[in-house]
This record gives sequence, C-alpha cells and structure tokens, in this order.
Amino acid sequence: MFGGRSSEHAVSCLGAGNVLAALDRDRYEVVPVGIARDGRWILAPDDPGQLAIAGGELPSVEAMSAPGTEIAARLDPATRGLVVTAPGDPPRSLGEVDVVLPLLHGAYGEDGTLQGLLEMAGARYAGAGVFASAAGMDKEYMKLLFAARGLPVGRYVVVRDRDWRPPGPDSATAVTPERKRVLDDIAELGWPVFVKPARGGSSIGTTRVPDPAGLEEAIEVAREHDPKVLVEAAVPGIEIECAVLEGMADGPPEASVPAQVLVGGDSEFYDFQAKYLEADTAMAIPPPIPADAIAEVRRLACAAFDALSCEGLARVDFFYTPDGKIVLNEINTMPGMTSASAFPMMWEATGLPLRELMDRIIQTALGKRPGLR
Repeated sequence: MFGGRSSEHAVSCLGAGNVLAALDRDRYEVVPVGIARDGRWILAPDDPGQLAIAGGELPSVEAMSAPGTEIAARLDPATRGLVVTAPGDPPRSLGEVDVVLPLLHGAYGEDGTLQGLLEMAGARYAGAGVFASAAGMDKEYMKLLFAARGLPVGRYVVVRDRDWRPPGPDSATAVTPERKRVLDDIAELGWPVFVKPARGGSSIGTTRVPDPAGLEEAIEVAREHDPKVLVEAAVPGIEIECAVLEGMADGPPEASVPAQVLVGGDSEFYDFQAKYLEADTAMAIPPPIPADAIAEVRRLACAAFDALSCEGLARVDFFYTPDGKIVLNEINTMPGMTSASAFPMMWEATGLPLRELMDRIIQTALGKRPGLR
C-alpha cells in the first residue's frame, strides 16, 4: 500500500516504486494498492517506472488511476480479502491477502489509523502496531515516552491550537495570555529554533527560525499541516541516523551501522528539497565519530524502538554535538524507502541489501497474529 492522504504522498509513491522493483517475485505475488489523496483505494499497475520522478514531476496515485480499479477491503477476519469494484459490474475478488506492507507516511497511514483498520480486517501487516504508530507520529508524546525511559531528548515547546487562537473581536489586547505564555516559553529555548507540525514528516511544513521576527509566521506555516505545532531548540552538531529491525525469534531489536546526513544544495537543514531533490545530498556510512559513540547510537536506537513498543522496523534520528553528547531527536515507524532514503542505505552498508531487507520485514510480519496484537 502506498500514496495516502498526507503531505508525504509523493515520498510514499517513490518508496513503493523502489520496493516493487526489489521484491522477489519468485516468493511473492504482489498486489499494488494505491491510496489517492481523496482517500480512494485503487488497484495500481505493477510498474515501478510509474512511481519515479519523471520530467521533474513527483509521482502520484491519481496519475495511475483508471476506471474500474477502485478497491474495497473486506472487514471480515475470516476472508482478509480485497475486492475490485467498478460501476455496473459485480465486485471481483482478488483473493486472500497474506500480509500488507503499508509504505505510507504521515497522517492516515503511519499514525495508527490504517493499522487499526487492518487489525479490524484481521490482516497481518508490517511495521509498528496501533499504539507505537500513533505515539511515533505525535512528536510530543514520543518525546514524553523517551524522557520517561531516561533517554536524552532536546528541549521543546508544544503550541496547541487552543493556546494560539487569535483574540476575539472585543479583546483589548492583540495577544491572548495563552499565546504570550507560549511565546515566552519559546524565547527561553534561545535562537535559532525549528518549528514543525507535531504530526508530520519529511520536514514538510518545517522552518528554521533564526530570531523572534519570523516565529509567528513559521508557526502558521506548520499549522497549515497540523493544528498542533512543536518548537524545538536547535542542537549544535551533526545529524546521525540509525535503522532498526525487530529481532529474530523474539530476540532484541537490531541496529544498523549509523549514517551522517550530508545536506546538499543550499538548504539550511535536512528539508524536503535536500532529502529527495538535491543530487548532492549524501550519507556518510559510518559517520565520522568515535567508535564508542557509534556503539552508543546503536544502543540508544534500540532503546528508543523498545520505549514505544515498536515492531518490524524504524529509523531513529540523533544529533551528535561538538562535545561528544548524543541527543535523541525522533523515531520514524515507517521510514522512507526511496533510493535516496537512509534506511535501506544503512542496512545495505550493514550487509542486508534491499531485497533481503524486504524479505526480513515481510517474514517478520507473517509471523504476527492477525487482528489485535
């Protein structure tokens, strides 16, 4: 499954194309299901080429849809089926689905909503369950859980919708007490800060704010994607990422060799442009930090995975400061799978190329019980 209703629709499509090309067709019968931005499910062509950037245009499910390809999921745990529906024709069953690979990012795909639907349908699926998906999507609660486990997180302020609403027409002040408190709390973080949607990804809606002058505009940009906003203190140093897989045979989670993000182009930080569209963005694998720091990054990545009760796979992001401290930034419970994505690159550097990586993810999912985990 790919696409989805979130602002990360195109990233999901790009990842799906990369995975479709890698899957072992001698082992798997693949049914590509795209979710359009309006929520329609369609039976998509099994053609990775249609899920690539072409002529500077990002791929979309809408561009692949054709009449008679809409899909309905049977919410019947006994059948776990998919049905193709077309106007005027009787529904056509695609048969039982053994496992779902939800390569979706952001709201309505990575946040527990789809995972709950799949559990209702009795379908096995790859990746985190309902709770871990929801907690991993909401950066406020993610950080609260990390802190409760004693993991090192940076300073931040949450901007809730009720605290940011403009004053009423009869108000004597231009700023409500609630908004003033939020602005004061943010000022205590120091400058610069990073303003982002609390439940977003791929750095969409994220702004680096160097001083107070641009703060309110940056919050409004983030609020276009999510009514809840996170403002984070900047952490000096380099960005480090680490990939995690659920352990085999009930063993502990396993972490890849980490990577340093080398931001390309003119981007001030690792934003959407740098992640997916800049040719000179790269990864240094392993990162240029001491061996004991690499070992600690891998340990913390597995600890973060366990703190949210993650399953299947995840990517964990850190900062490594000039004085040798490691700060946990966030976890991504369904990391990007594009050719430029860190997750598959780190596992390949660890000795697990994409085809074998997908085999492991799928086989782990097939070992799950259907329904409530």
